[in-house]
Amino acid sequence: MEHAEQRKSLTVQGKVVSNAMNKTVVIESLTKSMHPLFKKITTSTSKIKVHDEKNECNVGDTILAVETRPLSRDKRHKLVKIIDKAKLV
Repeated sequence: MEHAEQRKSLTVQGKVVSNAMNKTVVIESLTKSMHPLFKKITTSTSKIKVHDEKNECNVGDTILAVETRPLSRDKRHKLVKIIDKAKLV
C-alpha cells in the first residue's frame, strides 16, 4: 500500500476555469520542467475535472483536489478545500 508521501500525483492544486457543469469544475494545473540540455524552464498546463459536491467553486478560485476512484468517464479527483476565493471586480 502506498502512502501519501510516496505518491506524487495524489493532490493537485489549480485554478478553476469552468463551473458550467452540475457538481463538476474544471481546473487548470501548471507543471514546470527544465530542459535537460538547454536548461530552459517550460510550463505545460493540463485540465482536470474535479467533483464539487456542493457547487461552491467559482471561476478564478484556487482549489486543492485529491485523487480518488473514478467518479465518471473523466472525473478522477474530488475537491478538498478552496485555498483562495476569486476577487470580484
